[in-house]
Amino acid sequence: MGLIRWLLQRNVPILPSRDAYQRWAKDYPPHAHNPFMVLETQVMIDLMPDLQGKHVLDLACGTGRWGSYARQAGAQSVYSVDDSTAMLAAGTPALACTASMTHLPLPPHAVDVVLCGLAVGHTPHLDRVFQEISRVLVPGGIALISDVHPFRAWLGGQRTFRSAGKTYAVEHHLHSYSDFHAAAQASQLQIEAVREGGVTPGDPPAVLVLRLASAA
Repeated sequence: MGLIRWLLQRNVPILPSRDAYQRWAKDYPPHAHNPFMVLETQVMIDLMPDLQGKHVLDLACGTGRWGSYARQAGAQSVYSVDDSTAMLAAGTPALACTASMTHLPLPPHAVDVVLCGLAVGHTPHLDRVFQEISRVLVPGGIALISDVHPFRAWLGGQRTFRSAGKTYAVEHHLHSYSDFHAAAQASQLQIEAVREGGVTPGDPPAVLVLRLASAA
């Protein structure tokens, strides 16, 4: 299925993220498995910090694809957190724990890098997610966060999947550029870089990736 068609399907049931991933988990491998995720991976890697010897948090890890990437990139340790037990059971995340993005089971300054792929749109509490990211990062640590681009969300784009012969959409909370900026500023995180990815140069972007740094 083409990326545009995949993103812009309409008139499908919208499920809360936890319910959606409960259904999706059995068909959700720990790697990019559709055109949108392939695009997101390319844009994330463009801003990826050096992970060699670092302590990394795979936040909202799902089946563990970014944690797996971190281990292959030489991370010293990888912690995996997700609120879906079904997704954790379906994959191979390292040091996995069931928890919310807004209440992380880690002490302050526990990790050097936070990787969070396509998850912050699942919560309306972007500010609380950023506060937790800031809390667990070491001074000068890096967070890399991707989301469905707000342009796509404004146009009605959805993340959809099929289960038992039916198509569903995952509930998404739209976060604008100003929302990201305000959440970062309130959490003492500095936006170092922003990347957008689309299918073609003339097409509206589908993916937004931000690289943030905690105060040194």
